Amino acid sequence: MFHESPRAASLLMATKPVSKPGLEEEVAQVHRIRITLTSKNVKALEKVSADLVKGAKDKQLKVKGPVRLPTKTLRITTRKSPCGEGTNTWDRFEMRIHKRLIDLHSPADVVKQITSISIEPGVEVEVTIADV
Repeated sequence: MFHESPRAASLLMATKPVSKPGLEEEVAQVHRIRITLTSKNVKALEKVSADLVKGAKDKQLKVKGPVRLPTKTLRITTRKSPCGEGTNTWDRFEMRIHKRLIDLHSPADVVKQITSISIEPGVEVEVTIADV
């Protein structure tokens, strides 16, 4: 059983976080922002990721990336013949999906300015924000 002693009370008070009023307002809340870019077109994807990284570095933000994730290859193999008769000839269709990750450490309002660049058609952008 825990007995309250003056020493135990002083130890508990020593571990309590100290917060000063007004301190939170001065420092802007820094977020960890992950931007995920997805596209079928590699050139457009590389252009958008380069523009995002350049815009973030112009604002002196901490940037990691673009990290190239493995390409997903979606394959469909189908018969050429619509009726099923004849020789067995096959069509093989393939779609490749490329993905890039960019990590930023910045306030949330700065991200709005960075992501306001013109994004190429066919490039999907997903932004997730987490506190540091």
